[in-house]
Amino acid sequence: MKRVLIFLLVVLLCAGCGSSSAETTRVLFIGNSYTYVNDLPGMFAKLSKSGGHRVEVGMEAPGGWSLADHVESVQTADAIESSTWKYIVLQEQSSFPADKYFRETNMYPAARVLVAKIRQVGATPVLYLTPAHLDGWPDMGMNYMAMQAGINNGYWNLARELNVLVAPAGIAWQSAHAQYPNLILWQADNSHPEKAGTYLTACVFYATFFHESPVGLSYRGGLSKEIAEQLQTVASKTVLNTP
Repeated sequence: MKRVLIFLLVVLLCAGCGSSSAETTRVLFIGNSYTYVNDLPGMFAKLSKSGGHRVEVGMEAPGGWSLADHVESVQTADAIESSTWKYIVLQEQSSFPADKYFRETNMYPAARVLVAKIRQVGATPVLYLTPAHLDGWPDMGMNYMAMQAGINNGYWNLARELNVLVAPAGIAWQSAHAQYPNLILWQADNSHPEKAGTYLTACVFYATFFHESPVGLSYRGGLSKEIAEQLQTVASKTVLNTP
């Protein structure tokens, strides 16, 4: 009987180890500086850990790259095949999604190729709907609101075509900017994220991947408790209250 009990204990311990490994969520982020500034993947991993989730992340995000650049990249292809990713995030160059010409000639053809590659390795593709520039796109006659509307349409249309999940970070930024205008989400260039902006985006990914609210999580990314909770709440409402 003692030997049987020891055997059963070993089996249970091994089963527990296997279960822990299976529960690891592996996420590869493909994009550019919107992804690597403030280390969005790392911030998302730390946020997830504080929520009780085991996460491993990877990143391919050279500055200024578009999805078309990633299509031609051997490094990106190798990264896609380098692990058993659960999710692979695609982030386009910041302006292309806002304009019909650029998204139809650049963004959409590249995204179709990458989504197909991602599905071939058994991962789930996710579109990172980015925030607009705070000063809009003046050369194209767009202010912030018009640019964000164009970006939203660009990503939603692609998502419908390819049946792809969307992490609506840009919509959360728009909501946070309206509710808390004193929050500094953008850097001085009115384009790249400040730490609060990256944290908000990480919260959006948390809610998108785990279908859980980030409100109350202990990891705050170096922000005050008040600001972190404001951003957690915006992300939760944006993702979990949106069909």
